[in-house]
Amino acid sequence: MSFQDQIIQGIPSTLPAKKKRTLSISHAPKRKDILSLEEKKLALKNALRYFPKEWHKELALEFLEELKDYGRIYMYRFMPDYAMYARPISEYPAHSKAAAAIMLMIQNNLDPAVAQHPEELITYGGNGAVFQNWAQYLLTMKYLSEMTDEQTLHIYSGHPMGLFPSSQEAPRVIVTNGMMIPNYSKPDDWERFNALGVTQYGQMTAGSYMYIGPQGIVHGTTITVMNAFRKKLKPEESPKGKIFLTAGLGGMSGAQPKAGNIAGCVTVCAEVNPAAARKRHEQGWVDELIEEMDELVERIKNAKKYKEIVSIAFLGNVVDVWERFDQEDIFVELGSDQTSLHNPWAGGYYPVGLSFEESNRLMAENPEAFKAKVQESLRRQAAAINRHAARGTYFFDYGNAFLLEASRAGAEVMAENGIDFRYPSYVQDILGPMCFDYGFGPFRWVCTSGKAEDLRKTDRIATRVLKEIMNNAPGSVSQQMQDNIKWIEEAEKNNLVVGSQARILYADAEGRSKIAAAFNQSISNGEISAPIVLGRDHHDVSGTDSPYRETSNIYDGSRYTADMAIHNVIGDSFRGATWVSIHNGGGVGWGEVINGGFGLVLDGSEKAEKSLKSMLFYDVNNGIARRAWARNPGSIEAIQREMKRTPGLKVSVPNLVDEEVLRNILP
Repeated sequence: MSFQDQIIQGIPSTLPAKKKRTLSISHAPKRKDILSLEEKKLALKNALRYFPKEWHKELALEFLEELKDYGRIYMYRFMPDYAMYARPISEYPAHSKAAAAIMLMIQNNLDPAVAQHPEELITYGGNGAVFQNWAQYLLTMKYLSEMTDEQTLHIYSGHPMGLFPSSQEAPRVIVTNGMMIPNYSKPDDWERFNALGVTQYGQMTAGSYMYIGPQGIVHGTTITVMNAFRKKLKPEESPKGKIFLTAGLGGMSGAQPKAGNIAGCVTVCAEVNPAAARKRHEQGWVDELIEEMDELVERIKNAKKYKEIVSIAFLGNVVDVWERFDQEDIFVELGSDQTSLHNPWAGGYYPVGLSFEESNRLMAENPEAFKAKVQESLRRQAAAINRHAARGTYFFDYGNAFLLEASRAGAEVMAENGIDFRYPSYVQDILGPMCFDYGFGPFRWVCTSGKAEDLRKTDRIATRVLKEIMNNAPGSVSQQMQDNIKWIEEAEKNNLVVGSQARILYADAEGRSKIAAAFNQSISNGEISAPIVLGRDHHDVSGTDSPYRETSNIYDGSRYTADMAIHNVIGDSFRGATWVSIHNGGGVGWGEVINGGFGLVLDGSEKAEKSLKSMLFYDVNNGIARRAWARNPGSIEAIQREMKRTPGLKVSVPNLVDEEVLRNILP
């Protein structure tokens, strides 16, 4: 059967032969055995309902074996035989351009060159899933091949509930992931309900089909590291020869070395998984791979001495690096961590003193002992970081729940007031006040033609538009404008494309709308040969309510609320988004965040022009308005400027209270 025929078929009409997992790629760790006997029966019933009754006897034994061996039912037998990657949009069988674009984005998320554990349908973060199993993938692709522009596909945590009549103005797909009743949102709840096959952790851009490989986080990390060095160094100092020490090379964290190179420093990134470290080295995302600590120490001393710009992957545990650098008196200018600590007990963080293989065994066979090892490791890591910080290291939490989990482990990471952490979140210190408060966030696009030449054209268009806006930009955002112009001008030479022909930059509502309008016009006049998909990371000004990351610089007490994310996805849906998504969980953990995303297909039409202007405007300014109401000075400035520029926008702005009033009544 051809690729198109297999897509249209969905669940095969005849039972395919049993398949084995591919040994040469990375696989998800075995999940804990958490289901009771009755729950295991229920999990099998839930899995078998996708298939004809005559297959149930054979599949029941196979799925039970998967549940025992891996802790989940992935349905490996039903993995497609065709190669998984983002094809040009014209190769997808579809009645709707939007549906074809969504199929392209789904396949990009599952491309082995992009995905962390592709055969378990996990894109990044150890558990960021596109689907729970292969039956869901097959059914979803079939529905998309049949969809018209007057239908909407509703997807419940990976399960395609079905096509429902709607209208051309409605989104083509609505995605939810892990939307639990609040009291059922603890880590073990995810383990249980995911094992049952009734919910999943969509992370951020994994379950919303908007991941573009590590390029997205490269950009965010580059902006973060550049601004962190600006905070740390004197104006005349260069980051050359200065150390950025961090951890994690799998999934999104694999972008850190590339970002360090662009920022112009010495990056040391520890990784315990040999496959992840070697993959990033082979892909050219990290310059050097070192496996021995003594060799690393000597290499870093030379890099500092000769003021190099270089990225080094260390195959080992970052706790050992922090401790050894302390012993060797190697000064670390910047420190952070990007292991998947939102998922600490299931492969997101590996404890010092155990090998990768030993950790995976202990994780599955004795979860409580593994948890104790992780917490002991976190205490050691925090203690070493504290010693470095006492000498002047600027350490920031990179939103992966490091400080949260370290505090839960009893590490000394709390401030003197016993409420706050002693180290800031990177959003509190850097991205919040410098970017998000002014509406700057991760605007991304994918050229569905698959042609590098189309991507080059979009780079040139975006550069031109940003330079035009820069001429009238206020001083408060001029540095961010200049950083992003530099980024987009140099994007191609940094070889950032993995998977789809995609790009990202940080822009505000004006920048996003004007760039998108220029793209749409170029598609209309034939300069760009196929539609463009617009989107963003949920890690943005407006899409996410995350008290330890995206909204950590909200100080009016509302950072634990999720109204903004819900309004964002609802508001985008009736303003022209092609698809919308809302998730429980993201980079900081299940139960710790609610985040929403979108996709918007530009096809050169007047309808797309109208949608982009309405939707992108709201998508950004919803967040600025909330941040302004929280009394963030940058957002107050930004929303007042926007109200002067935009008729019809009228936003509640706070009346600021004189502290003296409160001191007189509450001394």
